[in-house]
This record gives sequence, C-alpha cells and structure tokens, in this order.
Amino acid sequence: MRPAQNRKPATYRCPLCGKHLPALSEHFLIAPEGDMNQRRHAHTGCVLAARKRGALPTEDEWRRTQPRAPSLWERLRAKLSR
Repeated sequence: MRPAQNRKPATYRCPLCGKHLPALSEHFLIAPEGDMNQRRHAHTGCVLAARKRGALPTEDEWRRTQPRAPSLWERLRAKLSR
C-alpha cells in the first residue's frame, strides 16, 4: 500500500468499493501479498476504512505473518546433524 497520484487521463475501478476512480485524484496503490504485478488503485477513504477494520495490512504487517527462513546457524546445524 502506498500513496499514488497519476497525471495520465485514466480511470480505474476501486477494488474495495467497485466505484470509478480518476487517476488524477489522490489514491493508494495496493498490492496483494506484496506482488506489484497485481497492484490495484483504490480510493484513499476506502483504504483507510479497510485499515481501520483490520482488513488491509501494510507490507510490514503482512511480512511479519510470513514464515521466516532458517538462520545460517540453523542450516549449518541441520547439515552437521545428517
């Protein structure tokens, strides 16, 4: 999720409310699970309301829920115990 504003004359559809969103207005880019290839343009109000409900995590919040890769020490220990 990041603030965005575009100067090209385009219109998007907000994925949160389904209404039209002019590119010239202030809005947010949201990317599901950090995949910027799947990014969507959303109204600022829709994004703030979703954040307030807890339905739209920031990238940092999402990353904290992902499994962590084993540390170098854990990988070495596993290799030595084989």
